[in-house]
Amino acid sequence: MTKRKNTWHVTYRRPIEYDIVEAQDLFSPENDALLSMGRIENARRFIVVDSNLYKYHSAKLRNYFAHHHINAKIVTFPGGEENKSMESFLSLMDELVSFPIHRRDEPIIAIGGGVLTDVVGFLASSYRRGVPHIKVPTTLMGYVDASVGIKNGINYYGIKNRLGSFDPPLQVLLDKSLLETLPRRHVLNGICEIIKLAVIKDIELFALLEDHGVHCVNTRFQDDVGDAILHRAIEAMVDELQHNLFEENLNRKVDFGHTFCYGLETSHVKDLLHGEAVMLDIATSVLIARERKLLSEGEVIRIFDLVDRLGIMLNTEILDPYLLWQCLEERTCHRNGRQNVPFPDRIGNCVFINDIRLDEIQAAVKSLPHWLVEKDDKIRELR
Repeated sequence: MTKRKNTWHVTYRRPIEYDIVEAQDLFSPENDALLSMGRIENARRFIVVDSNLYKYHSAKLRNYFAHHHINAKIVTFPGGEENKSMESFLSLMDELVSFPIHRRDEPIIAIGGGVLTDVVGFLASSYRRGVPHIKVPTTLMGYVDASVGIKNGINYYGIKNRLGSFDPPLQVLLDKSLLETLPRRHVLNGICEIIKLAVIKDIELFALLEDHGVHCVNTRFQDDVGDAILHRAIEAMVDELQHNLFEENLNRKVDFGHTFCYGLETSHVKDLLHGEAVMLDIATSVLIARERKLLSEGEVIRIFDLVDRLGIMLNTEILDPYLLWQCLEERTCHRNGRQNVPFPDRIGNCVFINDIRLDEIQAAVKSLPHWLVEKDDKIRELR
C-alpha cells in the first residue's frame, strides 16, 4: 500500500483598494496630492514622465519636488506603442536600480499616457517583486481607460501585452488641465474608448457624446460638460472592473473593440493609435452585429454618424480579414478557449458571442467602406 504524502494548503486573501482622485493643478507646490502617499521627510521619488509633456512642465515638476525637499530622479519616456517594449522596460529598470528607493514608502510615480503607465506599472510590480506606484494619466486614453484598472504590461514577440501583471496603484491622480495641450488626434484617440463604453454599456453616455462630443473635443474636456462625460466614462469603467479586477470572469463588456484591434496595432505600430484600432474593431463588430439582427439599421447609422461628427477617420484600407481572424484566434486562447466577444444587441447593452465565422468578418470588412460613404444617404432615408 502506497503511503499518502502530506499536503499543505495555503490560503491568503489580498484586499485591493485604491482611489481615483481628481487633483486640479497637480504640479502646484501648494497641492500635496503627489506626496499624499509615502514618506516625505528625507524621501526620494523615482518619476517617469512623458517626454512630450516634460517639455511643457519640466520647470514646474522640478520646482515642485525641490519645494518639498524631495530627492527626485526624473526620467523621461517617449510615448507611442513602439516603446511598449522589453528594451524600454529594461532601460527604465537600469535607471531605477541606479537610484535605490525604499521598498514600501517611496512610491514610483508614472506621469504620462497609457503606454507609459502600463510599462511603469509593470516595472513597479517587478522591481524587488513589487513596490508601490502612483499613476498620473496625461492623455484622454489614460484618463478614462488605461489608468483606471490594475493591468500593466509590455508587448513581446509581436503580441500586445504578452508580458505583464495585475498590480494596483496606490492612487490614480486626475488633473484634466494636463489634457489641454493634447493634439487633436490624441483627443480623438481617447474618445474612441468612451464610445466603446457608450455603445456596449451606457446609452445615456452615448447621448451625451451625440449632444456635446464635438464641443468636448474642441475644448479638451475643460468645462462642466466635459466633466459630465469624463465622470460617466470613469464610473462605467470602475463599475465593470472593480468586481473582476483579476479577470476571473472572462465575459468582459470592456473587451468590446479589443478582439481584432491588437493585431492591427502591432501590424501598423507606427501609423495606428490604440483608439484608432479600437474604432476599426468596433466598426467591424457593429456590422457583424447588424447582419446577425442584433442591431437595427437605425442604430448602426447612429453609431457611424457619431463617429463621423466627431471627426474620427477610419482607415479601412488596412483591414485584412485574415489578420482579424488570426486576432480572434489569439484572443480565444487569451479567453481560455472561447471567443467571448461582446457584441451590442442594442446601444447601451451587449451579449457575448462564441461562433463568429471568417466569412462574417470578410463581409463586414468588404461593406465597411460603403457604409462610411453612404451613411448620409441612409440618414436622410430614415428621416
